[in-house]
Amino acid sequence: MTIDVRAPLGHQQRYGTAYEQLLEKVRYEGAYPTRERADEAVRLVLAGLGRQLTGDERVDLAACLPIEAARVMTAQVPSTQPLTGWAFVKDLATRSGAALAPTRWDTGSVFAAVAACAGPDLITRILRQLPSGYALLFGRVELAQAA
Repeated sequence: MTIDVRAPLGHQQRYGTAYEQLLEKVRYEGAYPTRERADEAVRLVLAGLGRQLTGDERVDLAACLPIEAARVMTAQVPSTQPLTGWAFVKDLATRSGAALAPTRWDTGSVFAAVAACAGPDLITRILRQLPSGYALLFGRVELAQAA
């Protein structure tokens, strides 16, 4: 584990190696200038995803993520109103007070790292559970529903 030496004494955060690797992946994918900015994006997007995912997909994704990321996601109570992908981005923008374009960027950057942790099979299951519009956020084409 490492300690964030930039935080004042008493407020230092301890992150496991897996979470630091996730942050570095998000930082790279999103071209963020600092790890702190990547951490903000991870926390915002995973909290939002935690409000959308339920069932086995939620449990399985949490098991794939570093513990710090899983805690952010699973601390959220799933919403009774599922959001489309676009509504998800708008909700995150409203909650963070950010503009839509940077929030969409944050979402794609975090979801790229999440997809790397989860693997293609779990991401396919997650996309089948979520309303339309999430596939593009995960860097995929929209799945067609069988007739």
